[in-house]
Amino acid sequence: MSTDEEPDRRDVLVCVKRTPAVGAQITLTDDRLAIDTHHLGFTMGPHEECAVEEAVRIAGRRRDAGGTARVTVLTVGPPEAAEQLRYAISMGADDGVLVEVPTEELDPESTAASILAGIRAAEGTRYDLLLFGTDSAVAGNAQVGIRVACALGLPMVTGIKGIEDDATGDDPGLALRRETPGGVEIYRVPLPAAVAVKEGINLPRYPTITGRMRARKAALRTVAGQQSLPGGLRTVALRRPREERPETVVLGSGAAAAPAVVEMLTRIGVV
Repeated sequence: MSTDEEPDRRDVLVCVKRTPAVGAQITLTDDRLAIDTHHLGFTMGPHEECAVEEAVRIAGRRRDAGGTARVTVLTVGPPEAAEQLRYAISMGADDGVLVEVPTEELDPESTAASILAGIRAAEGTRYDLLLFGTDSAVAGNAQVGIRVACALGLPMVTGIKGIEDDATGDDPGLALRRETPGGVEIYRVPLPAAVAVKEGINLPRYPTITGRMRARKAALRTVAGQQSLPGGLRTVALRRPREERPETVVLGSGAAAAPAVVEMLTRIGVV
């Protein structure tokens, strides 16, 4: 946050989520209450990865203009979630905060409460901008960022595909772009603010060797997270969707196959 000592300082907090890697084979535990993670690879969600990239770009523009900036990445999860924090640091974030909880999946209320605990544990730091993914790649609830913003009394805009500095008003803020079926919406918000971005706002960079080495040595802060809250969601059971397997049907050979081909083309609406 800008201070008398550093009037051009900008602090950005990015909240990311640990999710199974895209294309991974999902296996359930025997009781069908959780995902068996023993043989899964993990990453951060695509919306959150774009949020990290956008935060690094915002900080870079601030530094290029002669100011100072710091990007902090926060995640809620088990100790293994430190892997995603280090990946974000290798992309260019400055430090990471792990809000430690014993499970991968909290409901939106508990997740927001844990994020708030991590924010409030950073004594002396007031973030100018909180960045979230519009929704998680796992649950897709699209609630956590809104809950955190409401608890902190911050303006919140979701589904954003463009962020620019806005100096048109009396106070410096941001101009946010959201794409809709009817066109483009522009929102101007003062800082501090919370923003949820969508995949496609940018193309996330691939970490450099230097970035990976720096991330390995980075010290992460650990904060105790919020356990399940009364009135929250409870998992009853998980079920794998039925797999659609492609099937090859031989319609015939030579001229004898012509009627069957015509029938199939008619069925799918080609003729």
